[in-house]
Amino acid sequence: MMENIFINYSLFILFLPLAAFVIQIFFGKRLPRQGDWVSVGAIFITLILSIAMFVAMLLDYNPAFKQEASFTWLDMGAFSIQLGFLVDNITVIMLLVVALISTCTHVFSLKYLEGDIRYSRYFAYLGLFTFSMNGIVLANNLISMYMSWELVGVSSYLLIGHWFEKDSAANAAKKAFLTNRVGDIGFFIGIMLIYTAIGSFVFGDIFEGVSTGMISGTTLTLAGVGLFLGAMGKSSQFPLHIWLPDAMEGPTPVSALMHAATMVAAGVYLTIRIFPLLTPDALLIVAYVGGFTALFASTIAITQNDIKKVLAYSTVSQLGYMILAVGTGVYTAAFFHLLTHAMFKANLFYGSGSVIHSMHHALHEKHDHETDPQDMRNMGGFKDKMPITYWSMLVSTLAIAGVPLFSGFLSKDAILAGSLSFAQHHPEHFLLPVFGFGAAAITAFYMFRMMFMTFHGKPQMPELIDDIHESPKEMTGPLVLLGTLSVAIWYILPHFNPISTHGSWFTSLVQPVTAVVPGNLTAHSIEEGAHHAHNLAMGISIGVAAFGIGLAVLMYLKKVLSAEIWGNHAGFVYDWSLNKYYFDENYDKYLYQPTLCLANKVAWIDWELYDKYFINGFGRLTNWASRVTGKFDFDGIDQILVDGTGRIANLLGRTFKTVQTGKLQNYVLYVTAGVIIIMVIQSF
Repeated sequence: MMENIFINYSLFILFLPLAAFVIQIFFGKRLPRQGDWVSVGAIFITLILSIAMFVAMLLDYNPAFKQEASFTWLDMGAFSIQLGFLVDNITVIMLLVVALISTCTHVFSLKYLEGDIRYSRYFAYLGLFTFSMNGIVLANNLISMYMSWELVGVSSYLLIGHWFEKDSAANAAKKAFLTNRVGDIGFFIGIMLIYTAIGSFVFGDIFEGVSTGMISGTTLTLAGVGLFLGAMGKSSQFPLHIWLPDAMEGPTPVSALMHAATMVAAGVYLTIRIFPLLTPDALLIVAYVGGFTALFASTIAITQNDIKKVLAYSTVSQLGYMILAVGTGVYTAAFFHLLTHAMFKANLFYGSGSVIHSMHHALHEKHDHETDPQDMRNMGGFKDKMPITYWSMLVSTLAIAGVPLFSGFLSKDAILAGSLSFAQHHPEHFLLPVFGFGAAAITAFYMFRMMFMTFHGKPQMPELIDDIHESPKEMTGPLVLLGTLSVAIWYILPHFNPISTHGSWFTSLVQPVTAVVPGNLTAHSIEEGAHHAHNLAMGISIGVAAFGIGLAVLMYLKKVLSAEIWGNHAGFVYDWSLNKYYFDENYDKYLYQPTLCLANKVAWIDWELYDKYFINGFGRLTNWASRVTGKFDFDGIDQILVDGTGRIANLLGRTFKTVQTGKLQNYVLYVTAGVIIIMVIQSF
């Protein structure tokens, strides 16, 4: 009975947002309040169902729990496709994360998007996005996941470009869509490699095929890397990281939903799902991509002045942490950080939205349409004006910085311990923990830089400070909730584990993923190694976090150190960071423009040479040949042969007509004349 409940609840969770989308897109404008209550009601029901499933999972506490339901979608004999659902502990936790953040986004949007020109359409797209993300979470096969994967891409395009009348928003939507397509090509190639070797898209069949050697070696590595390319696109990993910061052009609640817990988390979720088929070589690629991205993105965030851009690059960096954890074998730590990051990062985005909302209001009161409401250099002194926003964001900032007693400390410490353990087993890969600890120090610095520039010090625009106010309860409610969920106590409560064994209940619930295929990095007992490295990693983690926070205090709170002077000392390094290492410019110069130039050349060849000389020339040749053959046919065959034969027959007919008169005396005369002629001839 319980099994059916889980499957039925999952179906409701999947299709309720889709039903809300259909109602909103067709009837939303005709409904009271443009139907926002339809979307909010549907997503709230999914939250209730997700909580019920989560509580049932904890009460049962069965690490081996797994339920599947599937059906044949396409059967062509030798080729068939099955679609279905997989509900296990990872699924239940992820469904709760998506439902919680999506519900908060819907509620937050009630005020943030109030009066928007496309209000009902916005809520419709939120429903479509949530449906697509739940489809990824519930998929038990690669084809179902790929279909929902592409739907997430479409949904993100629509939400990022919600204000498409702005060129920046329209361009950002296209950039996100096209960049993700690059990764999705690799994803599809990986799927085809897997299917060619195993003959099934279902995860269970794939893992069994890998364990029995149906696919192995270089082919398996390439298939794993191909699937990971899809994750690189969705999770904005280097060098496909360029779309996520631009995606901030969408409404801030969308940023919280898409870039904190759902779309970008889909890539991490994929790598966790396919972990058993990743070979050591593939995992090494995963680890280096994730580790480098974590450090690389954090070095960009330290110089950004747009509050949402800081959080965007922070998201890229934190996703790098998760990918690093998967690559070093501690995928449970990656999933743990995905969960905690969803809470504090969504909260930070909502907090930034609260600040931007207040800035918009203040600038509107002053009839100032030129000042950027997202530039932290226009803020300062907001702490007393927006206390709920401030304290909520402070809790989440402490969490992301890795301060003890906050959730980020638990999950980030587990990742750093895993990378340190991996380096201890493989000293040649010492860069991996360097990436992790370096990014941790920089994260603590730029996050407190953001807090000090926004909320502390003197107001940078004193004329606005009187109009700065706290946001409505629809916006502060999610802030308080997610701020509370960013405290460590919630992640150690289920079995009252001490912090020294943090996350062990969580780890035991999701650990069975690796039990399927015992061939990759789990062979050296990563979890046990991470436990031994825990104390050292925790000490270094606390040290680097304290260093980053202390430097931010000295530079942006106490003003003992001058950020401007240190920026000048940094020289070109500062300029590179401020300009995002010129990746967009270099991509434009060395990739986009050459590609467009090549496309223009190919178009010229196609139009000027192929079309004009080959296609059009062939047409002209055919036209000339048709005229020649037509003339030959008309003047030769028709006029001479066909018509000539007719004229001869007509002439003969007229001639013989005069001969065949029907008069007997004429015939006697012809016979007599004939006889005479014959006699004359014979006489010779």
